[in-house]
Amino acid sequence: MGRAINNQIRKMMFISLCVTALILTACAHQPEPIAYNPPGFFSGLWHGFIILFSLIGSIFTDVRIYSFPNSGGWYDFGFFLGASAFLGGSGASAS
Repeated sequence: MGRAINNQIRKMMFISLCVTALILTACAHQPEPIAYNPPGFFSGLWHGFIILFSLIGSIFTDVRIYSFPNSGGWYDFGFFLGASAFLGGSGASAS
C-alpha cells in the first residue's frame, strides 16, 4: 500500500512539474522584427529547398540557414515544404 502511494505522489509531482513548465513557457515570446520587406512564403520555400547547401555553407562561412526577420507563419510553411521536398518528406518512394 505504501508503494502505491509513492507512485501516486511521483505521478502528481511529474504532472505538477509539466504544468509549471507549460505555464512558464507560455509567457515567452519573440521580439517583433522590424523589417521593411521581410522574406515570405517563396523565400521560405527556396531556403528550405537549399537547406543542405546552406548547412554546408554555414559551417565554413557566415551563412544562415533560416532567414530572420521573416514574415512568420507563411515563411515557416514555405521553409517546411521546401525542406521536406528536398529531403524526401513524401515517403511515397519508401514502398
